[in-house]
Amino acid sequence: MCDGPETSNRLEIGQIQAVKAKYEQELLRKKNVVGLGIGLRERNGQLTDELVLTVMVRRKQPRSGLRTRDEIPSELDGVPVDVKEVGTLHALEWG
Repeated sequence: MCDGPETSNRLEIGQIQAVKAKYEQELLRKKNVVGLGIGLRERNGQLTDELVLTVMVRRKQPRSGLRTRDEIPSELDGVPVDVKEVGTLHALEWG
């Protein structure tokens, strides 16, 4: 097995999955948070190659407009966190 970028990314994904599982309930209790995921950081509308824990919110707000308990940290246990505005999510009905 080679230790190229794919192996490195898998290890990072495993670490991010563990952090996601550890903090999922705490993050989902925060006002405005609608979901969590793992993906690439987005900066100025462009994807980077940095793997992050993505916290999806209805609407991005400046930190100054948030209560301390609703602030989302920029990092959790060494894993970078990216906040992404997604609007309100709705479940699809099949029928």
